[in-house]
Amino acid sequence: MGSTTTSRKKIVGSDKFAQLLLNVNNDLAATKSLDNALETLVGITTSTIGAERGTIFLNNEKTGELYSRVAQGNFMREIRIMNTRGVAGWVYTNQKGAIILDAYKDDRFDKSVDMRTGYRTKNILCTPLRTVTGETIGVSQLLNKSGAPFNEQDLEILEAMTKQAAIALQSHIALEAMEASRKQELEFLDVVSQISSELELSSLLSRIVSTITTMLDAERSSLFINDEKTSELYTEVGEGLGKNVIRFPNHLGIAGTVFTSGEILNIPHCYADLRFNPAFDKQTGYFTRSMLCAPVTNKDGKIIGVSQVLNKRGGSFSSEDEARLVAFTSQISIGIENAALFDNVQNLMNYNMSMLSSMSNGVITINEDSEIETCNDSGLRIMKLEESQQILKQKATDFFKGENEWILSKLENVEEGEYIPDAELTFENEKISTNVSIVPLKSTENESLGTMIMLEDISNEKRMKSTMSRYMDADLAEQLMDGGEGLLGGQESIGTVLFSDIRSFTTLTEELGAQGTVALLNEYFTIMVDCVQNEGGMLDKFIGDAMMAIFGTPFPHDDDPDRAVRAAIAMMNDLNDYNMRRAKEGKLPIDHGMGLNTDNIMSGNIGSPKRMDYTVIGDGVNLAARVESACKKYGAHILTTEYSFKAFKATYRTRQVDNMIVKGKTKPVKVYEVLDYHTKESFPNMIEVLEMFNNGMEFYNEAKWDDAIKYFKKAEKANPKDKASIMYIDRCTTLKKQNPKDWNGVWVSKSK
Repeated sequence: MGSTTTSRKKIVGSDKFAQLLLNVNNDLAATKSLDNALETLVGITTSTIGAERGTIFLNNEKTGELYSRVAQGNFMREIRIMNTRGVAGWVYTNQKGAIILDAYKDDRFDKSVDMRTGYRTKNILCTPLRTVTGETIGVSQLLNKSGAPFNEQDLEILEAMTKQAAIALQSHIALEAMEASRKQELEFLDVVSQISSELELSSLLSRIVSTITTMLDAERSSLFINDEKTSELYTEVGEGLGKNVIRFPNHLGIAGTVFTSGEILNIPHCYADLRFNPAFDKQTGYFTRSMLCAPVTNKDGKIIGVSQVLNKRGGSFSSEDEARLVAFTSQISIGIENAALFDNVQNLMNYNMSMLSSMSNGVITINEDSEIETCNDSGLRIMKLEESQQILKQKATDFFKGENEWILSKLENVEEGEYIPDAELTFENEKISTNVSIVPLKSTENESLGTMIMLEDISNEKRMKSTMSRYMDADLAEQLMDGGEGLLGGQESIGTVLFSDIRSFTTLTEELGAQGTVALLNEYFTIMVDCVQNEGGMLDKFIGDAMMAIFGTPFPHDDDPDRAVRAAIAMMNDLNDYNMRRAKEGKLPIDHGMGLNTDNIMSGNIGSPKRMDYTVIGDGVNLAARVESACKKYGAHILTTEYSFKAFKATYRTRQVDNMIVKGKTKPVKVYEVLDYHTKESFPNMIEVLEMFNNGMEFYNEAKWDDAIKYFKKAEKANPKDKASIMYIDRCTTLKKQNPKDWNGVWVSKSK
């Protein structure tokens, strides 16, 4: 032992080692950033001692974390761990080095890191990173020494090098903190400076939310504005909300408490606070840990909203965070009020213009000087005009002449408004049958502003379209009426097919009889078709008690898969409402399943010259039908293939229920269950069930049957009605007995 110590002292105290420390100092002095310094020090320590890997962890006093930044491609990824966990945490807490000859035999070693990365840690050398004054600012860690294991000499060398590097690292840390603070303040000033000029409310709110999140180093933030008409707090912008708008009474929850009291709330543990509503967490799967909530007050001291910040990274929100949030919200209130006022005015204008533009009826307004002020697109179409300049600013007497001159007498005598049904007008030598309404325009002071003429086209073409739309999609009927038969020829496109089918329909028909069955189907299909058409889908056909709809042809959208799944969710929600009404009448409920698939499909007119049917065909259509038929097996109501799942632009609550080969197919397809329509009553403990079920699926795919069964049973315990978990318990039991040697996680479906 004595000779070893002497040898070590000789090495450490040698001129060569002194030069090494000088090189460390010089190399670090040349670095220009903390990331560069960390990378340099890791390179020196690993090469000097002969380790495979090295990491420098620095301590964050505010969060109680050790952090390090690791280069990955062209960006830096930050790693954070609590300064009391793992080998690094032990060394930091106890302020002494550690030599671990066998990592997996040491209780301090966190094996999960190796499991995530695939790296195998054999031995570890770890030492506190101390300044010249003895202050511990971090930890230096080396892994897997080549050849012989780490020894006391390696530890002493590592301690000397890290101590030598501490001064340079401290300087970089201080400089980085200053730069971060300066950046935050500049961002603060930048946003505040733009408030006075930004009048677009959604853009302003989005920028405010983003800035608050960054400024307070949080995960999410939202800005709620008070709606005085409804006494509700609402938000249209916030991380994790997607396109959802949240509304709730302005006295409920934590945000409501802050709004009514005008006091800031800093809650470190939300689930321990009775005012916290966990419903949104349950819907989205997000977990709220901490929350900082502050009132937004205008210049008159009136509270106009609430700012809410969630999940401070690394701990709870501090008093400094409170002060920064209050200071920020006090600066933005004027901008919010101005933008909200402008937004309301703009929305009203846009609403009126959109309403006029979208109306199928023609609308013409005439001012007090008998000049035509406005004419919407439908008015131009009915009157055979190519552009608005042909009518605007003309005198009514100059435009309505000849066979249309009778309108002028109506304009002169209008007081309370007049309706002229089935009136005839002539434009471009073509007679048009219309219903004409003429009404006076009045101000709030009851002063005359002019007159409005409304033209409803009731020509044979429109009546024919109305009849055809009862038997096919309204947009498709319009295309046909406009001479667009050529658009309906055979064409290949990407589309999403939705199949729905009523379950246990035979039982219903036996109870209801023929007339009752037809009446039931008419009620049911009316509700379902509305859900499809509200999302821009096309009803393809009814097949007995089944229905087929298509999204993407003949009129494609950039989010057709999302439209399809939203329609399916709406169909479930509306069906639940319909069943509640039936239950009050003592009638049996209706249940159905739906299957969605996105693929290349063929669309066009199929049939004979005497009878044509516009429909879609193809392998993608068949797969949607196969998936719908599988709903009953999994106890699901909405199933979607992986092809639709990958195409979704929004996020939905889903779980993969199988990877199977359906009948008639050779390639496996992943199938997902959509769960967004569920309530806590229809699917209790959903978050817990999904966690257990997904764990079970991982073990199922790895052929670890006992582990899979354990987790599926946990899922069943949380929700005894979860048919998918029950099915997988049986399936894993069967597979355990069969013990397939070439298991790849693919199940061959025996059903059609």
